[in-house]
Amino acid sequence: MAWAILRGWLTHAWAADIALALAVLVAELGSFSGRPGTEAVLITLAAAGLVPLRRRHPVAVALLVGCLYVVAYRMPVPDAPVSAILIALYAVGRHSSAAAAVAVAVGALVGGALVHRVSWAYGAAMALSLTLPPALPVAAGHIVRLRAELARRRQRQAAENAVRAERRRIARELHDVIAHHVSVVNLYMGAARRTIPADPERARQALLTGEDTARQAMAEMRRLLEVLRTDGEQVESQAGAGAAGLPALVEESGNAQLRVTGTAVELPAAVDHAIYRLVQEALTNTRKHAAGARSTVRLAYRPGLVEVEVADDGRAPSGGGELGLGLAGMAERVSLCGGELRAGPAPEGGFVVSARIPLTEVT
Repeated sequence: MAWAILRGWLTHAWAADIALALAVLVAELGSFSGRPGTEAVLITLAAAGLVPLRRRHPVAVALLVGCLYVVAYRMPVPDAPVSAILIALYAVGRHSSAAAAVAVAVGALVGGALVHRVSWAYGAAMALSLTLPPALPVAAGHIVRLRAELARRRQRQAAENAVRAERRRIARELHDVIAHHVSVVNLYMGAARRTIPADPERARQALLTGEDTARQAMAEMRRLLEVLRTDGEQVESQAGAGAAGLPALVEESGNAQLRVTGTAVELPAAVDHAIYRLVQEALTNTRKHAAGARSTVRLAYRPGLVEVEVADDGRAPSGGGELGLGLAGMAERVSLCGGELRAGPAPEGGFVVSARIPLTEVT
């Protein structure tokens, strides 16, 4: 218990300030060549006692320590509190505004020149060597302050970038979930509407499938909302979709078939999820832009990489070659996995989306 109290006491900033004040006191008293006089001891005690206040009142402490410095320098046996004035000037640059730091630095230059009675008759080099030193601690403190501010800004920018990236991932997830499931529901509702008069049982199955798909959409959206409410969990690990889910996805889409070649291997989570979402988005685009077209999904496991391709035989969508939100999301997913995506009209007609993702570059 006593050690915990002592450790808590030592971690406070004012404990370090007191230790610094004691160090200043020892350094100044140890610098006396003989037995120090009462005035010198009092000035040293006062200068050391002002050190702990330098963070809250840097300018005032610098002025007071400066006055003590002048008084000590004017004594019959000069012994000014050099360490205290250096610490006070550094604190001005570190803990005050730029304007205050400049004003104190200029004042220190002028005050130092007057106290030391600097004259250009000494020569430029000697005059500058006597005049400039008081401004150097202020400059050093201000540089440290600027570096700390830049570090804080970089951290803040990194945090903001992480938030924006997370929002993009969540938006991509929501787009994938809603676009895919709504298009499937729309497909089965249309089929049910057309078959109710001729085949009520088939219409009933279509309605049940649409209901099932809507329920899946709600479940995935709930998982995404849980990610928004929970810190430290990634969107990618919450969707529960991967290459193993492609057969069900292709079957659900209706007019599509799946072909798998090569020996299946366990894929990294990011690659596994990217493949599923790529196929999901490509099939959704086929239903939206080429209704009734047949699609073929090819998944190939090759040494060191995996390839996925979704090709349909419908009419390629017009759009001037620009990527929509869905294709842009695919490209971003594949790029994050270190792969490349190609999408465009096929020479024999239809539209093809293909991706090659290396497995060795994914960590």
